[in-house]
Amino acid sequence: MNTLKAIFHSSLLLLAFMDFSVAHHSFAFEFDRNQNATLEGEVTWVRFSNPHVTYRVRTQLENGAMEEWQVQTHNVGMLLGINWDQDTIKVGDKIKLSGALGRNSSKKIFMEWVTLANGEVRNILDGASSSAYDIVDINADPDKSYGVAPTAHPYDITGAWNNRYKFQITAGDLEPKPTPFTEEGRRIHEATKEWEDPAKTCSPMGLPRAFGAPFNLEIVDAGGYYLMVAYGGVRRIWLDEREAPEGLLASPMGFSTGKWDNNVFIIETSHLSQSWLDGLGLPMSGEGTRIIETYTLSEDQLTMDRKMIIHDPYYTEPLIRERGSARDDDIQFQLVAGTTPCDPTAHYRDMWEQDLLESLWGFN
Repeated sequence: MNTLKAIFHSSLLLLAFMDFSVAHHSFAFEFDRNQNATLEGEVTWVRFSNPHVTYRVRTQLENGAMEEWQVQTHNVGMLLGINWDQDTIKVGDKIKLSGALGRNSSKKIFMEWVTLANGEVRNILDGASSSAYDIVDINADPDKSYGVAPTAHPYDITGAWNNRYKFQITAGDLEPKPTPFTEEGRRIHEATKEWEDPAKTCSPMGLPRAFGAPFNLEIVDAGGYYLMVAYGGVRRIWLDEREAPEGLLASPMGFSTGKWDNNVFIIETSHLSQSWLDGLGLPMSGEGTRIIETYTLSEDQLTMDRKMIIHDPYYTEPLIRERGSARDDDIQFQLVAGTTPCDPTAHYRDMWEQDLLESLWGFN
């Protein structure tokens, strides 16, 4: 008989690795890392798409009753990186899995370990953890030309960059700590719910969260501006000191201008859409948000340290996020998570079962 075994205890292993497994999404809001569970049953539904690969599993309780649970795991890019594809788990498979339980007594679990239908045991948690992203070695040639540096620009920032360099998750990473909320910012954050994460509905990630994502970045010099392409989003960084057009509407990437100061490229961005600053729901006003980024090239121009300074009226002082990028001769852009289809079906189904769809669209 298949059984559901909820094991409520603190798991040091889960605490050690869980943050790394979810990158920019709001795991802490949706799942309780202190409540682990084991689930055994038959797969009834598969959705292999972003923002998270999702399964439905039907399990039999000890009293004979049947329950269907939503099983969520990492995004497509992470899973492809550990040789996990849409056929690894199929409808009809009998599997056994474990992971963190959903909050609010929801029938959800974040899969970290699984015994597949063929008996193979897969540790998804370890395979898709921080170690799968964070790199320290540089796979690039200092004598190779990676782009064309115009005479006006003494440094060459163009080409492909691996943002796994000096990676950390975009959830709880902003400094300083504790978060310097204004009264209004704290009120908004305390009222924020996990299902309000824009990424859950496949909305564009935008700034500032895209800055922290561990996916490949391509920079193209178009003469009067740079194009930055990352995680399925495109930014235009104007280089001619122009001002934003009158009446320009807010957008996920906003309006950006850039300039060089020796080996440091400085970007200033405004006109951003209201959103979250990180995966834990820190609010961003949008209209009052101004972001300064610095991209500091190393002497050999194979790496750069990136810093983001966020000025927002919800906070009494600027918030800072730091990352790195490294040139990489083996970048494969087809594996970028943002270039794969994103389907929020699982999220909306979960909302429907919790009678929260009206709240999601602001009807209440």
